[in-house]
Amino acid sequence: MSLTLVAGLGNPGRTYANTRHNVGWVVIDAFARKHGLAWSSEPSFEASVSRWDSPAGARWLVKPLTFMNDSGFSVAAFARFHKLATADVCAIHDDLNIDLGRVKVSVAGSAGGHNGVASLIEHLGDGFARYRLGIGPKEPKEIDMKDFVLSKFSSAQLVIIDQKLDFYVQGLELLLESGADRAMNLINRKEES
Repeated sequence: MSLTLVAGLGNPGRTYANTRHNVGWVVIDAFARKHGLAWSSEPSFEASVSRWDSPAGARWLVKPLTFMNDSGFSVAAFARFHKLATADVCAIHDDLNIDLGRVKVSVAGSAGGHNGVASLIEHLGDGFARYRLGIGPKEPKEIDMKDFVLSKFSSAQLVIIDQKLDFYVQGLELLLESGADRAMNLINRKEES
């Protein structure tokens, strides 16, 4: 698996800044900053796009601007244009079932109730890598899932995200440089200990 297209999932607009559902954008933006990359608007794909000429070859960073529930439309259009297979794609997204500050890497599986991932599966098919950023647990437990993921992080939670940002970026670099199997082995195991 050669991960050539990295899609950070989120929602456009100020309303959604610092919401749990946009943590994928926070991480992909931090990754782009670290590597000195600039974003450009690509209306034909309804996305912001950046090209990274990494030591392993060209890689594309994409932030769909279609809103979370239609992310797959944008990512699949970009992948088709560049003749990329589903296995070439990595999605960075929030995961309610993982505690805040933790990360898991996986390949394939269900959408787990995540509409952005469901859209990717619908338009791309299954088999893309997933860089899953914890935003859980859902509190209070009775809050509607949609309301929770679209709510803003608290100040204390934003501090945790900020403290973990280097870890998130390094993990993403490991995934892109070494592949999903090695990343799962190192990141998932580290997270479980």
